[in-house]
Amino acid sequence: MQERLQKILSQAGVASRRESETIIQQGRVAVNGVVVTELGTKADPDQDSITVDGKELVISEKRVYILLYKPVGYMTTMKDPEGRPIVTDLLNGVKERVYPIGRLDYNTEGLLLLTNDGALANLLMHPSHEVDKGYLVRVSGKVSESQMDKLAKGVMLEDGMTAPAKVLPVSESENNSWISITIHEGRYRQVRRMCEAVGLSVVRLKRSRYDFLEIGELKPGEFRFLSPEEVVRLKRKTGHVSGRAPRKTGVVARRGTAPRR
Repeated sequence: MQERLQKILSQAGVASRRESETIIQQGRVAVNGVVVTELGTKADPDQDSITVDGKELVISEKRVYILLYKPVGYMTTMKDPEGRPIVTDLLNGVKERVYPIGRLDYNTEGLLLLTNDGALANLLMHPSHEVDKGYLVRVSGKVSESQMDKLAKGVMLEDGMTAPAKVLPVSESENNSWISITIHEGRYRQVRRMCEAVGLSVVRLKRSRYDFLEIGELKPGEFRFLSPEEVVRLKRKTGHVSGRAPRKTGVVARRGTAPRR
């Protein structure tokens, strides 16, 4: 069956649908030997030869769902023009080509989901599903009630007003404070920009939760496969339920190649 090329690339785990559109526009995709740059182009993955960067596209039937503790100093892209390490470098032993669901910036650590299930990834990233993402934030100095109230009600950023957030104090010392911020939007560097907008300087930022999933006992650079039950819960969140839990692929933590800090 013919489908749009960006959808085929996404389902094959090449990149998210949006990133796949960029790959196509860059002239890196060919169908039956002919380079394609138009986003409306369709192909049949069962009949047509599709290549990306000269390599034959292979659509894996095995769906993989991974929870990674992303360390600071890793990019959540499939390729970095500056040669910096990327999060998939940490997935030792994972043969399937997976890509991140959403992003964490270079200096942010914590929970990151990766998969080759393009349909689910696109649904989870869609704003309409309002997936909660919880962050632990260490800021310089003390946080006032007024600053916390502004963060909770929403602050004006250059790309518009943020939605209300859940903000709670965690701990406080003489020089730093920890607060918890839960948002459901996915704007670029949103938590950092929110804090800056109310006069807070972020020292450390860690995503600790994604909907019902928590980072648990994982250490930076470690990852685990989601359980079949966890996958079903994510699919129910988006209405993307196949009715049966996928076959268990294991949930033992594995360590990547993150440098010691």
